[in-house]
Amino acid sequence: MCGIIGYSGHRPAVPLLVEGLHRLEYRGYDSSGIAFVKGSGIEVRKAAGKLSNLECKLDDSACLLATAGIGHTRWATHGLPVERNAHPHLSQDGKLAIIHNGIIENFQEIKDELLAKGHVFLSDTDTEVLAHLIGEEREHAPSLREAFASALRRAHGAYAVVLISPEEPGVIYAARMAAPLLMGVGVGECFVASDIPAFLPYTREVVFLEDGEVTRIEGEKWEVFSLADLSPVEKTVSHIPWDMQAAAKDGYKHFMLKEIMEQPRVITDCLSGRLMHEGDGLRVDLHELDSLPVPERLHIVACGTSYNAGLWGRQLLENVGGIPTVLDIASEFRYRDPILRPGEAVMVISQSGETADTLAALRLAKEKGCSVIGLCNVVGSSIAREADVVLYTQAGPEISVASTKAMCSQMTLIALMALYYGQRRSPAVKDESLLRALADLPRQLGAVLPAMQERAAALALRFASARSFFYLGRGQCHALALEGALKLKELSYIHAEGYASGEMKHGPIALIDPNFPTFALALDDDLFPKVKSNIQEVLARQGRVIALVQEKDGKAPELPVEELWVLPEAHPVTASFLALPALQLFSYCVADYLGKDVDQPRNLAKSVTVE
Repeated sequence: MCGIIGYSGHRPAVPLLVEGLHRLEYRGYDSSGIAFVKGSGIEVRKAAGKLSNLECKLDDSACLLATAGIGHTRWATHGLPVERNAHPHLSQDGKLAIIHNGIIENFQEIKDELLAKGHVFLSDTDTEVLAHLIGEEREHAPSLREAFASALRRAHGAYAVVLISPEEPGVIYAARMAAPLLMGVGVGECFVASDIPAFLPYTREVVFLEDGEVTRIEGEKWEVFSLADLSPVEKTVSHIPWDMQAAAKDGYKHFMLKEIMEQPRVITDCLSGRLMHEGDGLRVDLHELDSLPVPERLHIVACGTSYNAGLWGRQLLENVGGIPTVLDIASEFRYRDPILRPGEAVMVISQSGETADTLAALRLAKEKGCSVIGLCNVVGSSIAREADVVLYTQAGPEISVASTKAMCSQMTLIALMALYYGQRRSPAVKDESLLRALADLPRQLGAVLPAMQERAAALALRFASARSFFYLGRGQCHALALEGALKLKELSYIHAEGYASGEMKHGPIALIDPNFPTFALALDDDLFPKVKSNIQEVLARQGRVIALVQEKDGKAPELPVEELWVLPEAHPVTASFLALPALQLFSYCVADYLGKDVDQPRNLAKSVTVE
């Protein structure tokens, strides 16, 4: 959630830190701040609100002299989003400053202890408590490094912490425990950050830190130690293939719109090297899964949009892959002592690979002796490192807080998994029509996206005044209905609920009236007659309906709805990949029309790294 960057090198640090924080804005934040050593003291500048408020406080020569410093964007967990709660925070004596992402669960206990010793706190945060604790430990520890480690051993919870002090000018200490943190290694300079884009213009050489590791950087020099005893830890440097062009808007108004329109390429990248020609046909190659037996049952565990992708894929995994599949919300799975039997597997899905609840579910599954498949987008993330096998979605960096192309890539990979498991169970039987449809999907989707955007914009004008919305679907469209409702509420702040269409008569239909529109997904599949009947039930109660339908034999179905949105004919599975961007574009256009902050919706964070 919070964005972290630290720098030690030969460049002016403050402009670099602010630039890095701008590239971490997608994580969501409500305040920001930077700190650097100035003479024998520490200079701290911070501000509530957008980064522009902080930049107004940095227009002086002192900010151009420092060549080491730390920067932070905060997403509030303890205390209001006001300047006094913004990071960095100082120790009691002002001799060190820290920034922090995560939650110190026993902060109140530590705070009470420090208050009894005369400490005075200026904020409501757990982070300031940790800064004071490190300062307290420094009075007894032989070095700053040992004081840092000693204090962190007492802190319980999740954290990524970065520290500077005039005691060691030009040096930055950092530590990780259940929150994302990594190093960038450049020429004559090093970085620490919560995510790779923070330093991507300067280096693509990365060192991934594990839980319970401490690092010290000073210019081009870096070391990693174990938090437990400060013994040296050998680390390898990894090369990241991304470049900054992948994070540019390319002329689009918002990152979200760019990422929606990138989905044909995302599908192409996800299929590359996995959908292979074999004779006159096609086959799926997911060699990452070859080392694991075909699971007797697959448990999919995820949160939010990733959960919706898993729900969409369940039917395919069962009907095409022959794998009994169950779903769990990660925040529930981790606390209910699930029964996991020998021969079963768990698949965790997370765009960032750092989602706290999903990561905890992964660890619980491994404790129970279950094989874990990680499906994520970020190379070297915690889930990627801790899963038994990892399947990368190849979506590239997703900057907008609301996820779009990540779900598309997750659905693509789950479809490939279903086909792969089907091949392993019955090598002679292949779903050639689905294989060909997937191969053609990037072309088909690319051809319809521009017109889809125009149609979404027109519908947004008609329905942006609604205060509530129903989204209805059956089968795989139930998952899409949930995702459509989630996107509308995330972006436009309009109340929206997704339902399986058959559940309408079990209560929700009581809400239908002329001011409560319904977005019905009525694609051309075996359940279309059922959904058509559900639409009639809404119309009978004077409800307004947008129906998302498909052509069949060149004709659209006849439905007496207010708005008929017609998609081209497609395979029943790949039709979902046409419906998904339609839902995303409708939510985007409504939010844009209403003047909302599309890329950074209020109260949301890109990577949910705390419970």
